[in-house]
Amino acid sequence: MNSKPERASETAAQMRSLLVLALLAPIAGAAAGILGAIFRLALARADRLRDQIVVWTHGQNIAGFLLVVTACASATAIAAWLVRRFSPDASGSGIPHVEAVLAGHVPQAPFVLIPVKFLGGLLAIGAGLALGREGPSVQMGASVAHLVGKIFKRNWPDCRVLLAAGAGAGLATAFNAPIAGAIFVLEELVRRFEPRIAIVALGASATAITVARLFLGDAPDFHVRALAFPSNGTKLLFFVLGVLSGLAAIAYNHAILGAIAAAARLRRWPVELRAALIGAAVGTLAWFAPGLVGGGDPITQRTLEGIGTLAMIPLLFSLRFGLGAVSYAAATPGGLFAPLLVLGAQLGLFFGLGCQFLFSGLQIQPEAFAVVGMAAFFAGVVRAPLTGIVLVSEMTGNVTMLLPMMGGCFAAMLVTTILRNPPIYDSLSEGALPTSGSGNRPLEGTSEND
Repeated sequence: MNSKPERASETAAQMRSLLVLALLAPIAGAAAGILGAIFRLALARADRLRDQIVVWTHGQNIAGFLLVVTACASATAIAAWLVRRFSPDASGSGIPHVEAVLAGHVPQAPFVLIPVKFLGGLLAIGAGLALGREGPSVQMGASVAHLVGKIFKRNWPDCRVLLAAGAGAGLATAFNAPIAGAIFVLEELVRRFEPRIAIVALGASATAITVARLFLGDAPDFHVRALAFPSNGTKLLFFVLGVLSGLAAIAYNHAILGAIAAAARLRRWPVELRAALIGAAVGTLAWFAPGLVGGGDPITQRTLEGIGTLAMIPLLFSLRFGLGAVSYAAATPGGLFAPLLVLGAQLGLFFGLGCQFLFSGLQIQPEAFAVVGMAAFFAGVVRAPLTGIVLVSEMTGNVTMLLPMMGGCFAAMLVTTILRNPPIYDSLSEGALPTSGSGNRPLEGTSEND
């Protein structure tokens, strides 16, 4: 056993290490915030450019159509080539890779991942793939924070703490949600409460948001009209929505894994060709319905405003459901969170409109169900309810739905757990999928020997 002086010396060393990390946290957070903010601004410009091109090409008839399809296919293929050629770990959301690094299962990727993730994500999401900005932001934030640790010559335990905090700062910047970023680190990435990581994550996320808001402004990502606290007559309905969200989450998880497995069966085709085919399909959709492609924030905003009908929402939900799964199979950089929020909001609004029609005597606000649906569907897919609740609250600037969100997430988590459907990131990181045919690189989270 260690003697008392040895224990005192060890405690003093830990405190010195913590103080150093506390000083480095703002540096790592600021770097992640700047990088994430620039990425968001670049994506916004890419979305506007895509929409402008689509509008212009509609006047060019078939030539314009072919131009849009070719441009989307080319951008997606280039993104897949960047990943295969320079940084295979940049494929997909990157969150399973960050989790594996933190758990000590794989080494941290070389820092070339940062430009590959940035450019690849910009090309793929800008081309219209239904992928989220948070995946690249999380992985880039983790990598740049780890780089800060290496520059200041910290050991691996300290670099691990910085890496986790940088990932949270990346998520915070992606959604303008600092508290959710810190919670995400503990609930999803390390899955336990580590005081050192908690302290540094809070510092990094707070700094990241402070810096990012200089570029992005401080308004919530989504605007929601004032929502009343739910009446006793409507509270049970939020539990029902949670059950439906859990069932839909199971279906979505299966769809993502099925799309990746289908792409893997085409292993004889170069990954760039597979990505180009997906990009061409997205380009075709963009030509006919430009508002349905991309990360989906405008769709979420319209849904939260209550725009939609009982007849149209199922069609739009089905299109985004399939588009999200197919987009993730393209092996390009891009996350899952933003597309999940779209689907959750649409499911919630549809349910709310249905309840409003069936129970006309109740004072039902369909938009309230859209807010709860976002958190419940997120919890069902990712299995991180605290992150989902806080994330949606921060993104919408709404706190009146906290209790309904808790009930909805409870029901969604209960359904998915009873039906033994694993969280999506567990499925992606446990090697449950066949390897891809893109050379020597397996699917995200798998190994060649799986």
